[in-house]
Amino acid sequence: MAEELLISEEEYQKSGVHIGTQVKSKDMEKYIFKIRNDGLYILDIKKTNQKLIEAGKMLARFKPEDILIVAQRQYAFRPVSKFSETVGASSIVGRFIPGTLTNPQLKGYREAKVIVITDPLADTQVMKEAKMIGVPIIALCDANNQTDFVDLVIPTNNKGRRSLAVVYWILAREILKNSGRISSYNDFQSTIDDFEAQI
Repeated sequence: MAEELLISEEEYQKSGVHIGTQVKSKDMEKYIFKIRNDGLYILDIKKTNQKLIEAGKMLARFKPEDILIVAQRQYAFRPVSKFSETVGASSIVGRFIPGTLTNPQLKGYREAKVIVITDPLADTQVMKEAKMIGVPIIALCDANNQTDFVDLVIPTNNKGRRSLAVVYWILAREILKNSGRISSYNDFQSTIDDFEAQI
């Protein structure tokens, strides 16, 4: 049985969630739907959708304050901040100081039980530290990402303004629904626009 799409296929496509890069990694091959004439790899929306459902269920099992979201890319700052505010998670946008997860003496030291990263290419330090302390990693992975340390891959365009907004919006809604903080999708007040970075 096919899983319900969390938003319409048209909405997914409009936001460019499926638009990958011109390079594909071996790790991401199984999430690629096709290659476009201009050489861009197109990600499989149904697989993205399925992984968002899985991630929503997984994250809903944690206390919100034990979830840490990390993003170094500017377009992700707003979606990540809005996501944190909506679900009560903590976040680090911008530069990640080495030792943040591993050195309790550090002023900005954080403890997390699960980490969501926006781009494995940009967020390598976070991944190393999460791996060292044995914290599971959920990552938004584009066609060119390596997924060595990633426990749950969400295949998506992790560079686009709109696609980042859509993914974090869906994830927030899924967590609230799965943890019983809203009883139906209609109770979710935020819009995708609220999550989108302004230029």
